[in-house]
Amino acid sequence: MFIINQSRMQKIKYSIPNFLCVLSILILLQSCSSNETKTADAPEKYVLPDSLLKTITIDSVRNLDYSNTITLTGQVDYDEDHVVKIYPMVSGIAESVQGVLGNYVNKGDVLAVLRSSDVTGYSSDLVNAESNYQIAKRNEEKTISMYKSGLASQVDSVNAVQQFIQAKSDLEKSKRILQNNGGSSTGEYVLRAPISGFVVERNINDGMAVRADNSSNLFTISDLNTVWVMANVYESNISYVKNGDSVNITTLSYPGKIFRGKIDKIMNVLDPDSRVMKVRIVMNNPGYLLKPQMFASVSVDYSENKKYLAVPSSSLVFADNQNYVLIYNSPSDIVIVPVQVIGTKGNNTFISGNVQEGQHIIATEALLIYQQLNS
Repeated sequence: MFIINQSRMQKIKYSIPNFLCVLSILILLQSCSSNETKTADAPEKYVLPDSLLKTITIDSVRNLDYSNTITLTGQVDYDEDHVVKIYPMVSGIAESVQGVLGNYVNKGDVLAVLRSSDVTGYSSDLVNAESNYQIAKRNEEKTISMYKSGLASQVDSVNAVQQFIQAKSDLEKSKRILQNNGGSSTGEYVLRAPISGFVVERNINDGMAVRADNSSNLFTISDLNTVWVMANVYESNISYVKNGDSVNITTLSYPGKIFRGKIDKIMNVLDPDSRVMKVRIVMNNPGYLLKPQMFASVSVDYSENKKYLAVPSSSLVFADNQNYVLIYNSPSDIVIVPVQVIGTKGNNTFISGNVQEGQHIIATEALLIYQQLNS
């Protein structure tokens, strides 16, 4: 049996409350330290810095008419309203061909000179007509004088006048024929440019025999200030194309350059072989960039009479196979919202998702802010 001293028991009795008090303080301090550690470990909410806020663009979600695009194949062609094919009016031998393929010529410039027996005949006919005219004129004057003197009958006088009128008519005819065939009295037929433009086709060389009954043209001259782009529309796309539609035209020769125009004529018939309908776009051609026979890609905008929400294309962020926009409420309240892309037109992208018309979105530096929000 243990015998405990009474005074020692008294000391233990008074030390227990002190110990409990110290223990409670230690537990409280430990709890505070734990809370502080948890608070320090928790990430801070992202707040858009003022310096960045001043440089970005805040746009809004809009409800716009949705338009789509179809792409057609096409080809640059001559403007048929400003092109002339030149055919031989006479037969002959080409002596001097001056019209060079691709060269620009002015109206009236000499394209070729032909040595032609036809022109020689026209020149001879003119000489004979002039001689007959002089003879008929003198006979008319003489007969009228004799008629006034009573030495010729009225019938003789009338016949002389008629012969003179006929001779005059034959002379005018011979002059016009020769003039229409070059006007040369030396047997040369001079072929001149009827309009100003480029020589885009040439089917004649020096020494070549030319026949007037040949169906081939000798030259083609075109004013390339305007050209036509003829586009092919397949049956499945006919309902999307109409007069006045805006088009964007691109070519292999000028990558990245867009030529803009409008459809001004629909042919309304299908080619029986290719099963396509032709549409025409008349294009101004400054600098003669568009050359006939160039292949062209023609993009036609058409409206579907529908409205969709649209945002600037620069506001979209693509990450983890998903598109997002950043809804801006305040510098400390930016929400990442997933969206689905319907289509893109120009600088606008049509979308669907949990967004509403009029909501503010971050239109520039969206990817940078998206990364900050997810860091």
